[in-house]
Amino acid sequence: MAADNIVLNPYQVILRPLVTEKGTELSERHNAYTFEVHQKADKTDIKSAVEEIWNVRVRKVRTQNRKGKPRRHKMSSGYTKNWKKAIVELHEEDRIAFF
Repeated sequence: MAADNIVLNPYQVILRPLVTEKGTELSERHNAYTFEVHQKADKTDIKSAVEEIWNVRVRKVRTQNRKGKPRRHKMSSGYTKNWKKAIVELHEEDRIAFF
């Protein structure tokens, strides 16, 4: 399954859907949905998790590793956490309703 022989269940792979203007545009025009996913999950893990949770057919999965942004709090500075984003394209007949 995932790298380093870690076995993740589907609810550990998909952390949360990303509901943004850009993500909504993707879902309406291209039937593609964006999710924040576990750092160690690969494309096959993400595909099987989405298919199992929402009972849909996944056509394609694209992933991005996002770097944390610099942030300041009072006198100290640091970074937000690094995270992984997945863009999941579904079959034409399938849809996911978040609302």
